Amino acid sequence: MNCMNCKAVVDNGMEICPNCGFNLGVQRKCFSLSNMYYNLGLDKAQIRDLSGAIDMLRRSLKFNKYNIQARNLLGLIYFETGEAVAALSEWIISKNIMPENNIATEYIAKVQAEPARLDMINQTIKKYNSALRCCRENNEDVAVIQLKKILSQNPKLIKGYHLLALIYIQKEEYEKARKILKKAARIDKTNSTTLRFLKEVDLQTGTQTSLEPRRFGRKEKEEKIPDEAERMAAYDTVIQPPTFRESSVAATMLNIGLGLILGALVVWFLIGPASSQRINRQADEKIVEYSGRMASQEVEIRELESQIEALNETTASAQQQIQDAATTAQSYENLVKAVGAYEKGNTANAINALSEVNSELLSVDAKAVYDRIYSNLQDAMFRELSEAGQEAFDNANYTEAIDKLTKAREINDNDYTVLNVLAHSYRLSGDTDKAIEVFREIIEKFPGTKKATRAVQSIEDLGGNVDEYTDLPEDDTTGGDEDTGEGDTGEDTGAGNGEDDPTQDDTTTGEGDEPLEGGDEE
Repeated sequence: MNCMNCKAVVDNGMEICPNCGFNLGVQRKCFSLSNMYYNLGLDKAQIRDLSGAIDMLRRSLKFNKYNIQARNLLGLIYFETGEAVAALSEWIISKNIMPENNIATEYIAKVQAEPARLDMINQTIKKYNSALRCCRENNEDVAVIQLKKILSQNPKLIKGYHLLALIYIQKEEYEKARKILKKAARIDKTNSTTLRFLKEVDLQTGTQTSLEPRRFGRKEKEEKIPDEAERMAAYDTVIQPPTFRESSVAATMLNIGLGLILGALVVWFLIGPASSQRINRQADEKIVEYSGRMASQEVEIRELESQIEALNETTASAQQQIQDAATTAQSYENLVKAVGAYEKGNTANAINALSEVNSELLSVDAKAVYDRIYSNLQDAMFRELSEAGQEAFDNANYTEAIDKLTKAREINDNDYTVLNVLAHSYRLSGDTDKAIEVFREIIEKFPGTKKATRAVQSIEDLGGNVDEYTDLPEDDTTGGDEDTGEGDTGEDTGAGNGEDDPTQDDTTTGEGDEPLEGGDEE
């Protein structure tokens, strides 16, 4: 015997290990308990009390993990209940503990010698997990089809019987659940889950389930046969009664006819239904097989659809990042062009490049460069954008006019000409809401002036609400400014302080506003 503490070899009669001082009596007691539980487990396994046997063998291995016989028997019981993975685990541990003269090696070799069966067991385990997932997703019909196929391939999988019976109990199909649980009880008589489910079925149906096999009276009949033979042999003489039969052609034909009718009836009532049942059974098996395939394909399709959705989201995010990067790169490129043109004194090119820069995408240093150039070219940019917008408006290119004048308004939003031309550009392009919005801005920025009065008139022409603007001065044709009272001399460019230029307003209003006379009346 070896000391379990230091692995030193000791005599059987020793109580204390001479090498490490370990109490060998405790070790012998553990080994004795391990052997006792192994014997109890073996007894339970022989009467097919597999759950009790598993419990006893686990206790045996707790007291002595080197009990090879208990571990090998536990693997056999696992394999009998359909738990092939757990069985192989126990046998592999046993083989590692004792590589030589170990029957677990033969068990492993037999399992590995049949790769098709091992693959079938693995597939049944995967299908069982899929059926369990279908139950959690409230797809009990698909789970029932998969479980029936699993149990046809691995008829000893206790967990499969339990899950199928539980589904039947949930559907209140108690007789089907009872039949399934009886099959599970034939494999393991004292399984607690089986007995608990049977108790629930008995409680719901009011019928006690009997797990004892049915017995027929064959022995009684066999015992009666010798008595009958002895009774017949007891008579020395058997007198047969005489018989007389009258036969004729009609009787013969009648007998033949009756025989044919009887044969037809036998075929109709016995062979025909049996053939129909066989055909229906084969059709049902095909339906179950195809339903299982369809269920598996549906699960795979859902998984593929989820993967496609994830890939589409990833692709959209990547495209958005690429677009943002391209926009940022374009802004930096335009900033570089603006800096180069500014350093060379080419103000026009610098303004064009700088107007295409999105300052929100620039870094802190690049934003500082942008702000420095922008502050130096602000007036020139405003002038060039205003002129470009006015020119586009004169050419009826209202889209470009809106773009240029909007950028000009971002630089200086208090310029009446820019706001007026922008409002009429929106009006002529058909964007009434935007036009009214800009006209209201004119009213807010130039209150109490004729500019505001003309803006109110334009809003009213566009169908907007002007009730709140009732205290503005009337718009006359004198063209003078109410603040200064000065007029012009009738020139096209207008005079005065520039705030109320009817000629300028006439050139920007387009169709819909009547031109005003320049200058005041003498």
